[in-house]
Amino acid sequence: MFEYVWLIPLFPLIGVVINGLLGKKIKNEKVIGGLGALMVFCSFVVSCGILKQLLSLPGEERVFEKILFTWIKSGQFKADIGFLIDPLSALMIMVVTGVGFLIHVYSIGYMHGEEGFYRYFAYLNLFTFSMLLLVLGNNLLLMFVGWEGVGLCSYLLIGYYFHKKSAGDAGKKAFVMNRVGDFGFLLGTFTLFWYLGQNHNVWTINFRELAASAHLLPVGGIVTIITLCFFLGATGKSAQIPLYTWLPDAMEGPTPVSALIHAATMVTAGVYMIGRLNFVYIRSHETMMVVAIVGAATALFAATIGTAQNDIKRVLAYSTVSQLGYMFLGMGVGAFTAGIFHLMTHAFFKACLFLGSGSVIHSMHHALHHIHSHDDPQDMRNMGGLRKAMPLTFLTFLLATVAIAGIPGFAGFFSKDEILWQAYANPHFGELNTVLWAVGAIAAGLTAFYMFRLVFMTFFGECRIKEKAKEHLHESPFVIVFPLLVLAGLSVVGGWIGVPKLLGDALGGMPNYLEQYLEPVFASSNEFVQQQIQHAAVHHSVGLEWGLMSISVIIAVVGIAIAYLLYVAAPSIPAKFTAAFPALHRAVYNKWYIDELYDFLFVNPCKWLGNFLWKGFDVLIVDGVVNGVAAVVKGFGGVLRNIQTGYVHNYAFTMALGVVVIVGFYIFR
Repeated sequence: MFEYVWLIPLFPLIGVVINGLLGKKIKNEKVIGGLGALMVFCSFVVSCGILKQLLSLPGEERVFEKILFTWIKSGQFKADIGFLIDPLSALMIMVVTGVGFLIHVYSIGYMHGEEGFYRYFAYLNLFTFSMLLLVLGNNLLLMFVGWEGVGLCSYLLIGYYFHKKSAGDAGKKAFVMNRVGDFGFLLGTFTLFWYLGQNHNVWTINFRELAASAHLLPVGGIVTIITLCFFLGATGKSAQIPLYTWLPDAMEGPTPVSALIHAATMVTAGVYMIGRLNFVYIRSHETMMVVAIVGAATALFAATIGTAQNDIKRVLAYSTVSQLGYMFLGMGVGAFTAGIFHLMTHAFFKACLFLGSGSVIHSMHHALHHIHSHDDPQDMRNMGGLRKAMPLTFLTFLLATVAIAGIPGFAGFFSKDEILWQAYANPHFGELNTVLWAVGAIAAGLTAFYMFRLVFMTFFGECRIKEKAKEHLHESPFVIVFPLLVLAGLSVVGGWIGVPKLLGDALGGMPNYLEQYLEPVFASSNEFVQQQIQHAAVHHSVGLEWGLMSISVIIAVVGIAIAYLLYVAAPSIPAKFTAAFPALHRAVYNKWYIDELYDFLFVNPCKWLGNFLWKGFDVLIVDGVVNGVAAVVKGFGGVLRNIQTGYVHNYAFTMALGVVVIVGFYIFR
C-alpha cells in the first residue's frame, strides 16, 4: 500500500477538477456532493490500508518515503515531489480524510439549495487536497505548498457568501493575517537550510535528512531564531496570540466549513509542523518556553471571551482557539505525543460540536423562515428547549460537550489531563511549571462553564422564538445526523488509545497505545527530555499526579455546576451580574477590544499610508506628471489643429504664403 500513497491527495484533486470544470453543467446536487464525498472516502480507504501496513511493521521500520520526481534542483538546493509515511503522517491522514469525509457527507444535506453548490464542493475538495499535501510532504517546501493551499481555500470558503460584505472582509482578514505568519515560516526554512549548509555542508530541506542531522544543530542560539520563525507561522495558521483574531470571524463561512477548518485541517497545521520538527524545537529551551507560555495564555484568554458570546458558532470558535492553546502548551513542554493526542481527540468532538450547531441553525432557520421572521437563527438567546424537537442532535452535542469539558472516560479527558500533567512535571521551566498548570486548569474550568452554558441556553428551558415558529422546529435529515452520531461515538471512545500510564496501571496494566505508536517519531526528542530529567533530578510521586488530576476534574465539574445554576436553576442571575459589572461584561463581550486595538495600531495606519501614497504621490506626482505632459501636447495640438480647416482654398492660400516667405527669405537675406 505504501507505493500508492500518491492516490491519497490525488482523489480529492480529481473531485476539484470534475466539480470545478463540469459542476455548473451537471447541476444535480446528489451527483456533485456524492462525487466530492466519494473522492475523500477513497482517500480514507487508502489511508486505512497504509495504516494497517504500518502497524504490521516493527517500530523502527515504520517509515517510508515515496519520491515521485525531482521538482526543483538549483545548485545545492533540491526539492522533490515526494511523500513521507510514518506514524505521525499516517495518523494525520486518517484524521483529515476520516473527519473530512463525514463533513462532506454532512454538507450534502446542509448546503442543499445553495447557489454555487458545485463551487462549494470544489473548494472543499481543494481544501482536503491541500491539507493532505501539507501532512504528507517529505520536505519543508512541499509542506509550504500545502500550507499556502489551505490558506487560499480558507479565503475562498470563509468568503463563500461573497455578496455579504462581512463574509468578504472575514475572508480577506484570514488571508492577510496568515500571510504575516507565513513570512515567518519562509524565514525559518531559509535560515535552517543556510545554517546546515554553510556550517556542516548539509544542504537539505528533507525531513528525514534534517532529523538525521539534528545533532549538528547547537542548543539555543541560531536554533532559537529558526524555531521562533517557524512558530510565527504556527501562530498565524493555528490562531494563537497575537494572530488569532481571524479565526472567530471565519464563522461567516458555511457551518461545515467551520468544522473542517477548526477541527480536522487548517488550524491543526501549526501543531503538526512543530511535531514534525520536534527534533529542532527540543534544542531551544527559549523557544519551547515561548510556545508553552503563548499556548497557555491563548487557552485562558480565548476561554474568557467564550463565556460572554451569544452566537453559537462564535462560542465554538473561541473554544477552538483555546483548545489549540492546549495543544501548543503540550508541545512547548516537550509532551509532543500529548499535543498530537489532543489534536486527534479535538478533531472528533469539535467537528461534532460545529456540525451539531449547524443542525441547530438549520432547524432554527427553517422555523423562522416559515413565519418570515428576521431573528438571528445563530443567537442562543433565541433558542431554548430544542432537546425535545431535536433529540439526536441534542444527544450527540451533549456527548461532545462532556468530552471537551474533560469529564473522565471521554476523549477530551485523557488528552487534556496528559497535557496538564506534563505542564506541571516537565523539567524545563522550574517554578513556571506550576503557573502553566494553573492557567491550563483554570482554562479547563472556563471551558466546561461556557460549553455547558451553550448547551443549557440552546437545549434546555423554554424556546424563545414565537409560538408559530416552534411548530416548524424539527430534527435534521439523516444525511446531517449520521456524521453527528459517528463523531459523538468517537468523542466517547476515541481517547482510550492514549490512556496515561497512571490510569493504565490502575486499569490492570493497559498500555498507552498512541505513545507506543508515535514513539519512533519523537524518539530523539524523548531521549533529549529524559537526559534533562536525569540531570535535573526531577521526580514526582504517583499521589501528586492523582491529586492534580482530581483537582482538574473538580474544577471542570464546578464550571458545569455554575453554568447549571446560572442558566437553568436561576436564569435571572446573569442579567443581574451584567448589570452589576457592565464594564467587565462589555469588555469580554467585545473580545477585550483586541480587534479595535489592531485597527488602531495596524489597520488604520496602513489605510492612512495607502491613502497618502495614493493621493499624495500617485495622484499629485505620478498623475500630475502624466497629465501635465498630456496637457502640453493637448495645447500644442489645439493650436496646430486650427491649421487643419478642411477647406481647399485655405490650404492654397497657406501654400502661396509659404512660397512668398521662402522666396522673400532668399531675396532679402
